[in-house]
Amino acid sequence: MSMLSFESLCIKEDDCLSPTQPQDMEDEFDTDLDSDEKEESDEETSVPEVYLQACKLVGVVPVSYFIRNYESPTMALSHHGLGPLGCKALAIALVADMQINTLELADNHIQAEGAEYLMEMLRANFTVQHLDLSNNYLQSAGAEHVTKVLLDNISLKSIKLSGNGFTDDDAKYFVDALLTNSRLKELDLSHNEFCGKGGEQLGQLLANNEGLEVLDLSWNHLRMKGAVALCAGLKVNMMLTHLDLSWNGFGNEGALAMGEALKFNNTLVHLNLDNNRITNEGVGMLCRGLEFNDTLRVLLLAYNSLTVEGALALVNVVKNTPRTALEEINICNVLVNETFVHLLEVTCQEHPGLDVQFGGVGGFIAKKPPTRVDPMKVIQDYLDQRKLRLWDFFRNIDKDGTMRVPVADFRKAVQQSSIPLDQYQIEELIHRLDRDRTGKVDYRGLADTRKQMMRDHRRQLRKVESRQKKEKQKSDRILKTFQSAVEAVTPRSSIVISPGGAREDSSGPQRFSATPLSSWHHIVMSNSSRYSVTNLSNEHVHLPMLGGTTPYRLTSSMRSYSQPNLLDDSARSSPGKSISAQGIRSDPEMGYSKLSPTAYPLTRSRPALDAKQPAVKAKSKKVKKKKTTKRKN
Repeated sequence: MSMLSFESLCIKEDDCLSPTQPQDMEDEFDTDLDSDEKEESDEETSVPEVYLQACKLVGVVPVSYFIRNYESPTMALSHHGLGPLGCKALAIALVADMQINTLELADNHIQAEGAEYLMEMLRANFTVQHLDLSNNYLQSAGAEHVTKVLLDNISLKSIKLSGNGFTDDDAKYFVDALLTNSRLKELDLSHNEFCGKGGEQLGQLLANNEGLEVLDLSWNHLRMKGAVALCAGLKVNMMLTHLDLSWNGFGNEGALAMGEALKFNNTLVHLNLDNNRITNEGVGMLCRGLEFNDTLRVLLLAYNSLTVEGALALVNVVKNTPRTALEEINICNVLVNETFVHLLEVTCQEHPGLDVQFGGVGGFIAKKPPTRVDPMKVIQDYLDQRKLRLWDFFRNIDKDGTMRVPVADFRKAVQQSSIPLDQYQIEELIHRLDRDRTGKVDYRGLADTRKQMMRDHRRQLRKVESRQKKEKQKSDRILKTFQSAVEAVTPRSSIVISPGGAREDSSGPQRFSATPLSSWHHIVMSNSSRYSVTNLSNEHVHLPMLGGTTPYRLTSSMRSYSQPNLLDDSARSSPGKSISAQGIRSDPEMGYSKLSPTAYPLTRSRPALDAKQPAVKAKSKKVKKKKTTKRKN
């Protein structure tokens, strides 16, 4: 192997050399390169010596760990404080290295400058396969340097870029780089700042990349539209096996989109959705996708807002889906009950490999308090069935006629009656009629109470309807966004351009062609039960029938209009005469007025129209006269 000079190993700045360095040393170094005994010099100069000379030229302290372990295939230099210049010296030493295939440089604050030196080294080094640049403050400039190398490098199989401050604008670099790179198998972009737009870009990455198998996007801000767009890319992905989306705040919206993606994805094996604000409702949406999925083995849902109901839904999916591949479900923070334990035992008999991690036995399903009907409504229904009035009911209790009844007498009378009221409803009614706690029920304001009761009932119904409507609109909006994102990341089908406009393949629906109004000339009805639009250039645009294969016929309530030929002065004698919807040529002698509701200036000169139009007017006048005479009589 020929020895490379430091200048060719990315040291391009002359100011890196020490000003006190003797000139004869540089001359001696140049003469070594020009000597005839190149093989002997290569054997004598090792990688540690090159590294020591590079550190001396750059002006940094060498790392002793690198010198001691340079022959090891794994070089772990994390937390060594290399900085940009230390990374430059290391890159110089690794250009000609053939031993190290795993390079760990996490938490060295190399910044974008150090990343540039490393990327220049990777253009010549094809031995490094695994690279860790986590927590190095690369930011946008560093992302650009890294992704440029991914376009050319053929050796890298995994790269970790966690905690480098990447934002939404940096996601496009990874999309462009991994569009053609199918050799990279693992990518770690966790602990960054990808949000909505970043999720859309990463969704395109999943849809177009054909090599990535492991993707870590944990600890980002992928929510709402970003989560939906990412799941849309996962729907059409055919290579990814491990996906980590923990600590992103997906919410129920993201769970709904993930459920839709799992219906079609058949490669994902490991899915991490820990701490994503998913509730029992979101788990139900996720289970809809699990019913159709037969590849997912590990599902992590720890530290979400789940209860026993969500845990039961997950186990029921495994039990009711014979072809499911789920082997591990992690809900370690959920306290379950005996019903869940019994269901899990029954399910494990059918699926012996299932392992569900839960928090312990001691949970319960929160019972909702029974909804009690308004007592005034119960009394009103009772009286309506017996055709009695509300006043009659209270007058039977108020024997003195003062419209004030003692509470004890009122309670006793209601209990002795056959009105279906429980103790709680009776006390609520007494509280309404005796607001001041005077000990007497005043039913003079009973009409106002009844009206208020009806208003409250209608208000409650409106709230329920509004909440249901909002939930439905929200789900529809999420599904619509998901579908539009899928269409955005999926390549469109081939379109065949015809003279009438764009027409899709025979398998898809045909589209109507939009012809400009300025090019319309005649609308005719042909024998092939299709409209034929003839424009000024004598090109025919065929549009499909609206109503199946039967020919379209004009009804009596529809009228057709024929515009005269503007290019030919002799419209009556030319062969291009306009043809009506019945296939009859429009001649002046054949009652052309039936096709025209009024006399337009374009057709006023025709004798047939002028001859018949006055007769119609006269007839209408006679009819009016007859009506007036009848009214007078």
